[in-house]
Amino acid sequence: MGAVPEGEAWTPPATRELTAGSGRVLRYCCYGPADGLPVISLAGTPGTRWERPDVITAFEQAGLRVAAPDRPGYGGSTRQPGRTVASVAADVQMIAGAHGWPRFAVTGFSGGGPHALACAALLAGRVTCCAAVATPAPAGAAGVDFFAGRTPGQAEDFRLALRGEPALRPYLQARASDAMAQFEADGPAPPSGPAQTSSCASSQPAADPGRTARIRAMFLGGLDGWVDDDIALVRPWGFDLASISVPVSIWHGTHDTRVPRAHTDWLLAHLPTAQGHEHPDGHDPSDASYRQILGWITATAGPAT
Repeated sequence: MGAVPEGEAWTPPATRELTAGSGRVLRYCCYGPADGLPVISLAGTPGTRWERPDVITAFEQAGLRVAAPDRPGYGGSTRQPGRTVASVAADVQMIAGAHGWPRFAVTGFSGGGPHALACAALLAGRVTCCAAVATPAPAGAAGVDFFAGRTPGQAEDFRLALRGEPALRPYLQARASDAMAQFEADGPAPPSGPAQTSSCASSQPAADPGRTARIRAMFLGGLDGWVDDDIALVRPWGFDLASISVPVSIWHGTHDTRVPRAHTDWLLAHLPTAQGHEHPDGHDPSDASYRQILGWITATAGPAT
């Protein structure tokens, strides 16, 4: 659905920019109808503000106005050394303010899930609901082994992240180079390694001519962001999960090998307003499952304000 016909040139979605008081630049894209239900979507790790045509179609058909930012260090968003997961709340609030959104929903996929939860905790007066998809538990949390059941590559990412950037960066650089080499060799086949898209919809139209640009931006243009994401995820997140009072949905794929079920169970046990949802897919939900997630946001957040 929504794939660009093969051979048609791809034009990147229009990029918007905001500047924080420190002079730091934040880049993001907007999708869906201008009068749609406001949602801020936080990409996986690594990920970018560029969404695929089929994902954009899903936003449009769900009636959602989605702002998708590049976290600091990705794309053209200025790096923010030492950022925590909680740091995202200030950027999300800045985007919402620029659009005049007094209330909005948040969603996050994989590495973006904890960032969405941070917004639910720290912007409780403005966030209507939060959909967290394939979301890890905090590292070091009592009652869950952060590394058990993970793929070897992802486990190594986070073990090195605990040692800091000098240990982590060379490893991620090698993973990015390997992923790009495999992508260029395989053509239509998706690369192995971390999340293959900035959103959580998994089907990847082979006739989408923008795919190469997005893969390059994700793996080669966002290494600073990837480094800082991994480090932020294994350090204290900077907010209290138990303080979240808005409706939260935690989505888990029954065949997910990147974020084990134990992480989902831990989050459900420690988030007082959370409801668990399963979908019959892997780490990335199928198109049908993704539309269920968007439907939950629409039903829970209420009409656009």
